[in-house]
Amino acid sequence: MKSKEVNKLSKDELESKIASLKKDLFNFRFRKINGQMEDTSKVSMIKKDLAKILTKLNVKK
Repeated sequence: MKSKEVNKLSKDELESKIASLKKDLFNFRFRKINGQMEDTSKVSMIKKDLAKILTKLNVKK
């Protein structure tokens, strides 16, 4: 997710996106441990997206 995309989202959309990313991160961690995940870089990409959204949400406050 690009920074421009994050800037366009409203506060409610950001909060819903945070919830979905946390859920995805939780699932990806288990897949990674069990060896079911081929592309392990998705975990770090989700972490970065989550950090971007949390930062933007804190700036809006």
